Amino acid sequence: PEAVESATARILASEIKGRPVHSVRVETQINDARESYLGFILDPGAGGVRVLFAAEGGVDIEDGGDALRSTVTAPDEAAMIAAATELAADQSEAMRAAIGDAAARLVPAFLKHEAMMLEINPLFIQNDGGWVAGDAKMVIDENALYRQPEVSKFIDARDPVYWETQAKRDYGFDYVEIDPHGEIGLLTTGAGLSMMLVDELIGAGLKPFNFLDLRSGGLGGDPSRIIRVMNWMADGPNVGVVLVNIFAGVTHLGEFTELLLQAFRETPRLTVPVVARLVGNGLDDARKIIEESGEPITLEPDLAKAIALAARHLKRGAASC
Repeated sequence: PEAVESATARILASEIKGRPVHSVRVETQINDARESYLGFILDPGAGGVRVLFAAEGGVDIEDGGDALRSTVTAPDEAAMIAAATELAADQSEAMRAAIGDAAARLVPAFLKHEAMMLEINPLFIQNDGGWVAGDAKMVIDENALYRQPEVSKFIDARDPVYWETQAKRDYGFDYVEIDPHGEIGLLTTGAGLSMMLVDELIGAGLKPFNFLDLRSGGLGGDPSRIIRVMNWMADGPNVGVVLVNIFAGVTHLGEFTELLLQAFRETPRLTVPVVARLVGNGLDDARKIIEESGEPITLEPDLAKAIALAARHLKRGAASC
């Protein structure tokens, strides 16, 4: 129908949180059905799988409250199905039948694909005991992808959506594009240190382009990871400076700096200044290498000063436009 075509065209031409919409799924309208929630979440702290059920669905149901029931059970198909059925034991016959059938279908998929989470919200319950998944979410353990060829094929087929997952699987590091319009590209190692830096930048009113755990201890003298990240930064339309943050223990900063310079020279599209906050093993070697390189890289071991310097580079870039 014309109305569907028009609505679809509008969605495809839009952006969601700065990201273009690549596809639209069109579904049949659901009438005369009750919303509910069913989920399975791996709970390492409890040593099992947490099964969750609510007789009412909605975007806020996962936040908890009296409506959400949960129990922990062994990661066993029969036990998980039984737990879901028991959580809905006091509901209507139609609700019990739907939850039992949904659990019997979801649990094998959860276990087969080594999921960390699988939920349906809303799960529409029909009067005859049938059910329809209004929306579903499945989180796969990325560390298990080498055992999941079907999931890997799906990721490859949806390259524009899952390219960050591909990067971790194929290249061995974690990269997340935080803001496609971000101004500061981050070249960092260590997940906790990288998250801290993102928080510091946002707290200072700056816009980080990405999160990165380069895992610099595994570079092995090869700059290809850094080159790949720099090319992604070069695609950022507003990236005006690169902030490097390496707190070295295993990594030798002199060796890392050599790789950084090699990557910078092999990424001619990235023409922005680089501020390097380097601390730890081999700092003196790194300083000498940077000073002799002639490249637009400024070494600043103090984090607050490095952030301030990156901000000044952005202001200069904006003033020159």
